[in-house]
Amino acid sequence: MITNATTLVLGALVLVVSAALVALYARLAQLRSRYKVITDTEAETRRLRADATRDTERLKTNAARELESLKSQIEGERKQRDALAADDAKAKATHEQLCQQISLLEENLEDISFGAYNPHFDYDTPEDYKKALEQVTDKQKEMIRGGQAARFAVEWSVGGSRREGERMQRQYTKLLLRAFNGECEAAIAKVAWNNASKMEERIRKAFEAINELGGVMRVSIVQSYMELKLAELRLEHELEEKKRAVVEEQRRVRDQMREQERAQRELDTAKEEAEAEEASFAKALDKARVDAAKAKGEEHARLTSRILQLEEELAGAREKRERVSALAELTKAGYVYVLSNIGSFGENVFKIGMTRRLDPSDRVKELSDASVPFGFDVHAMVYSEDAPSIESAFHNRFESRNVNPLNPRKEFFRVSIDELENFAAEKGLKISFTRLAEAREYRETLARRQGQRRDVPSDATDGAAHGSPA
Repeated sequence: MITNATTLVLGALVLVVSAALVALYARLAQLRSRYKVITDTEAETRRLRADATRDTERLKTNAARELESLKSQIEGERKQRDALAADDAKAKATHEQLCQQISLLEENLEDISFGAYNPHFDYDTPEDYKKALEQVTDKQKEMIRGGQAARFAVEWSVGGSRREGERMQRQYTKLLLRAFNGECEAAIAKVAWNNASKMEERIRKAFEAINELGGVMRVSIVQSYMELKLAELRLEHELEEKKRAVVEEQRRVRDQMREQERAQRELDTAKEEAEAEEASFAKALDKARVDAAKAKGEEHARLTSRILQLEEELAGAREKRERVSALAELTKAGYVYVLSNIGSFGENVFKIGMTRRLDPSDRVKELSDASVPFGFDVHAMVYSEDAPSIESAFHNRFESRNVNPLNPRKEFFRVSIDELENFAAEKGLKISFTRLAEAREYRETLARRQGQRRDVPSDATDGAAHGSPA
């Protein structure tokens, strides 16, 4: 049996355990209250992480969709751009083609669209060109009379009649040939030095266009007939160029003859003056000798001294007369000169020519007349009994350096002093060259202009630099 004491002990234990449990629950509640924030933060963190993950996935999906949309849009714009570029290139090509076709019908000195003209014939005289031109036109007439200028690809019949078909073909052929010949005649009439290649292209274009019009009837002008028209155009052009060259050559010969006549007149005048001077000194010498034979003392001594002086002057006059006479007899004798004019033509441009003047400086003065803004400077002047051969040697050596190869009569060459000296040494010519051109007026002009620019106020200079009116 359980005694009362035991019951009391058990009751006390129950009370103690209950009190401990109450205290424990109170402590747990206190701890939960204290660390509730930490617990909520972890939960919130987990929630936010879950939301962020969902948002990230959604953004990735949306970004991928937008990226695909942009790629599709860019691809469409690229295709549109390529299409526009192709249309632009096609439009430019069409524009250039139309400009070329228009230029074939226009005359403009600044428009040489089809390059420089290369001569196709090499006849010596205008008469030779005229004969060749007659032969070409005769061949054209023969082809037309023989029905060889155009051909039909098929035989036509009209109303079942082959004869009527042939008549129609002849009329249509005549129509095409008249149109083509009219275009060719217009091109030949307009051909000039600046458009010969353009007129050739015009004939070719007319040939293509007229044959295209004849495509329906299957008729076309033959290639060989067009070639004859091109030959006619070239012959006409080169005939005019040959005539111009003949005129230039005649002008050159006339200028040369005038120069020779002028030089001959100078030589004749100098010869007469030298002979008169020689006669005057000889007469004075004879008189002095007669007077000296009669004089005595100091007068004799003075006259003797005078005789010696007159003998020297007479010898000089005779030498001068003989030199002038020899020069007049030598038709090839003269002076070869090398001149520059840097103010007018720039550096390293020299005029190489010859003159038969007794005083070659007269020729230099003539060249320095009002036709050029500055005077010429002499770099070399050498006398030769065969001046034309020396001049020709220089011209032939530097032919490719001629400033104006179409008119060699101008005699200007783009070379250096070193090249001229080296060539003279190769030919064994004793020519002394002056390397530096004085160019006095030109250099003084430059100095004056530089001084004027220094005298201009800075604000005025700034205004001029910005385009303000003077």
